[in-house]
Amino acid sequence: MENCVTHFSFFIISAILVSIFAFTKAMSNGFSIDFIHRDSPNSPFYDPSLSFTERMNNSFHRSFNRSSNLCSPSSIIVASNNGEYLMQFSVGTPPVRTLGVADTGSDLTWTQCLPCKNCFKQQNRIFNPTKSSTYKPLPCGSKMCHATFSTSCNRTKKTCGYQVRYGDDSYSVGDLATETIRFGSLKKAQVVLKNTVIGCGHNNAGTFSGDKESGIVGLGGGKFSLISQMGSSIGGKFSYCLAPFTQHSPVPKSKIHFGTNAIVLGNKVVITPLAKKSPATYYFLTLEGVSVGKKRLDFRQVAFSYEEGNIILDSGTVLTMFSPEIYVKLEAMVKGQIKLPTVADPIGALSLCYKSLSMEKIPIITMHFKGGDVKLGPLNTFVETSDNTMCFAFAASYGVPIYGNIAQMNFMVGYDLKKKRISFKAADCSKQLH
Repeated sequence: MENCVTHFSFFIISAILVSIFAFTKAMSNGFSIDFIHRDSPNSPFYDPSLSFTERMNNSFHRSFNRSSNLCSPSSIIVASNNGEYLMQFSVGTPPVRTLGVADTGSDLTWTQCLPCKNCFKQQNRIFNPTKSSTYKPLPCGSKMCHATFSTSCNRTKKTCGYQVRYGDDSYSVGDLATETIRFGSLKKAQVVLKNTVIGCGHNNAGTFSGDKESGIVGLGGGKFSLISQMGSSIGGKFSYCLAPFTQHSPVPKSKIHFGTNAIVLGNKVVITPLAKKSPATYYFLTLEGVSVGKKRLDFRQVAFSYEEGNIILDSGTVLTMFSPEIYVKLEAMVKGQIKLPTVADPIGALSLCYKSLSMEKIPIITMHFKGGDVKLGPLNTFVETSDNTMCFAFAASYGVPIYGNIAQMNFMVGYDLKKKRISFKAADCSKQLH
């Protein structure tokens, strides 16, 4: 990967031109959308010819790629485009069905567009902006085209272009525009978002996997993510509840909630503040330490490991990733609690594995976030990598630490960007709360 320089980053655009939205009645009470795990039978990426082990191996490699491609938090951060969850929506008028990789680590929502200078294969028809009555290219003179990063003026067309390049050298290049996005069916949209800033990609390539996806849905915290563009209409709130999965049980659909539907309530809600760090795309939390059973590893006593905003909350990464010096200590604590011989991971991805490990022998691992503790059960900390092998779902990485989606399963995870905080509440996500 090249150094994290500005032309690899996501653009940050003036808030003056925040889009105007027209919402259906459903918006007043919030709304929810299917949040589909890419490896579940509900996903168009699901390949029945792949074993559970092969699917897990693929997801682990995506985690390592994503973490290693994040730069130091003090510099511009570049995300991998290999997200783990999918969102279906429609773009344009008349609407064209689109399936995007939902990514809390990206801001720009973009889809492939005609004419294609270079496009990856997709099953749904590619969006043709000339056929849409609501498509409006951004002019060079707009405030947005004077953003610091990733934008340029096409002097011939007098329109604003963009370029996003991800850590694995995948990229999208095209035009910035405002367009109408719809959630729900083509005939009866549940929610209509007008004048939404999107990228219309005419030159796109890289590791986009499969022929179903059309682009990226940006759910990050930056000013022009889909979340920020919804703005006060959803009160800056969204949440999800990720259902757990094993090789013996398929992944049920999860949901992502917006607005009043997204509020996480109850006596046992753990609230931790979002740290203010650059870039705003990422959801930085402060993790003060980790306990295995009753033994605590205090990050404030480990050199170079503790600071405000020292870990990123990310739905697009499977594993939870720590620096090698933290991971080595944490693994030793887990081995000290589980008095069994270790085995090699059959898929060669994870470091700490056991054969025929029962759930009863897995200790509770507590994440000590600033403001409260989140207790992780066995399904959050160990994952099956074969019929009789369980491995620790944490790993070492030299990239930015990441709190991955296995650790988030069976929790309502609420994002409140207005109050700048994250809420966690233990839940049975397979029962489709809300």
